[in-house]
Amino acid sequence: MTWRDWYDALDKPTWTPEPSTIGLIWQILYPIILVTFGYVFYRVFRKQIPWSVAVPFAINLLANIAFTPIQFGLRNLPLAALDIAIVWGTILWAMRAIWPHHRWVAFAQIPYLVWVTIASILQFSITWNNW
Repeated sequence: MTWRDWYDALDKPTWTPEPSTIGLIWQILYPIILVTFGYVFYRVFRKQIPWSVAVPFAINLLANIAFTPIQFGLRNLPLAALDIAIVWGTILWAMRAIWPHHRWVAFAQIPYLVWVTIASILQFSITWNNW
C-alpha cells in the first residue's frame, strides 16, 4: 500500500486539508524557517548570541525533518504525534530564547506556530481516531 493509500484510509476529521494544501502551506513556511533559523545559526557561529539560543532551533529542525519519515515511512501515528508535539514546543522555546536578542525572528515564527498548532490538533485527532 502506498503512503497515499494508507493516509487516505485513515479516519480523519472532516476539516482535514488536502495533501496539496498542506504542501502549499509548507512551501510558504520553509522560506521563513530558512531565513530566520539561518540568521540565528549565523549569529551563534559568529558568537554574537549565545549557543544556547540555537538549541531549540536545532531540535526543531531535527523533529520537523523526522516527522514525514515517522508518519509516512514508519506509519507510526503515536510517534508522529509525539514528534509534532516536540516541533510545537520547540517553536515556543525558540521564540522565547531569541526574544531578548532579535525580536523580529520571534515574530516571524508566528505563522509557523499557527500552522503547527493546527497540524498538531489534526495529528492528535488522527492518532486518536485510528488508535
